Amino acid sequence: MSIAYLSLGSNMGDRGANLRFALKSLYERDGIQPLRGSAIYETSAWGPVKQDNFLNACIELETSLPPDELLTVCQEIELAAGRTREVRWGPRTLDIDILLYDDISVATPRLTIPHPRMKDRMFVLVPLMELEETVPVLGSLADLLESLPPQGLIVRTDEQWQD
Repeated sequence: MSIAYLSLGSNMGDRGANLRFALKSLYERDGIQPLRGSAIYETSAWGPVKQDNFLNACIELETSLPPDELLTVCQEIELAAGRTREVRWGPRTLDIDILLYDDISVATPRLTIPHPRMKDRMFVLVPLMELEETVPVLGSLADLLESLPPQGLIVRTDEQWQD
């Protein structure tokens, strides 16, 4: 079994319900067992497209799926939540990114692990730091956070993983 960390985000529709849908869908998949989840944060949208704030969180899971198959499952869950890919970094009902998978690096046209932009995004690092203080390749998450410029809103919410 392998340990993977995922980043979840939503800024369309019922954002909390979308995150809960993702977690429930992962639980229902063979070969995946979610272990822990961070708090859920409200965050400013990242990137050049003006849009509503996101809810973001990170989860740790145990999986027997290889990274490419885990990516396929994540994309199937995004699609089931109504995700469309019309505008890069645009609004979305659900976004699931694989951040880390054991200590391995993957570089294919379809998948890069560790996630290539996670070190630049407070909305990933803050919830991930609740689960791990240091990560392979990147080191101390607190040090990375300290080095980042301000990135807008990042507030822990009262949103819960269960209804």
